[in-house]
Order: sequence, then C-alpha cells, then structure tokens
Amino acid sequence: MRRLTCGFLLIALFAAWIAGVKASPTVDETLPSNYVPSGKLMYQQYCATCHGPDAKGTGPMASFLKTRPSDLTLLTKRHGGKFPKEYVQSVLEFGPGPSSHGSSDMPAWGPVFRYFDKQNERAVQQRITNLCNYLTSLQEP
Repeated sequence: MRRLTCGFLLIALFAAWIAGVKASPTVDETLPSNYVPSGKLMYQQYCATCHGPDAKGTGPMASFLKTRPSDLTLLTKRHGGKFPKEYVQSVLEFGPGPSSHGSSDMPAWGPVFRYFDKQNERAVQQRITNLCNYLTSLQEP
C-alpha cells in the first residue's frame, strides 16, 4: 500500500511539475540557445528532492522511497579514492539499472534532458558533465 501511495505521490508531483513547466516560458524564450544550467542549479532542481540539499541522501522524498537514496558525498570514498565519473555519467543518463544503484526509484535523466534540449546531444552531455563536476566538488575527503 505504501509503495502504491508513493507511486501516486510521485506521479502527482511530476504532473504538477509538467503543468508548471507548460505555464512558464520555455528556455528558448528566456535564455540563449546555448545555455546549459550549472551543475549546482540542476542538482537543486532534479536531485535534492531525494538526495537532500547536502547530497547525503536525506531529501524530503527519501522516506517515501523503497531504498534510501545514496549519500553522494561518499562516492569517491566508496570507489577507492577516485571519483567514478563514468559510472555517475551512466547512472545520470541511463538510470541506475535494476541493482547497480540499489533501487529503480531513481529516474534516468538523459531522456528528460533530451526533451528539454530538443534532442541536442551536445547540450545533454554538457548537462551531465556539469552535474558530475558539481558532485565531484561535494566529495568528502
């Protein structure tokens, strides 16, 4: 029952978000065509809801998920002292897969970014790079 409720809640949040996006000006109307948001801004928009503003996995939606979101500040520590850039890029673009990220609750952001960027693959890859660079900056020693 909790999983069903969580699913409905996520769908409702996504629908409300889409409605807000359609009501607001498009990127083309307000920003230069080559604009790609910073990693910090995208993290706040797409990741902090689950992973938390401090990236420790304690966002406001975390308690509704089947598996607690990862503490993103420990990625380097959990991978032998080296930030796993290729792994993080893959998770962001294609999603975590059935078990590699611990849960299928995390969405694949590649398709969302492709929609926003009108299939501009260069812009999509820059978004993912910006997010990876921001996550790198959050790593604990």
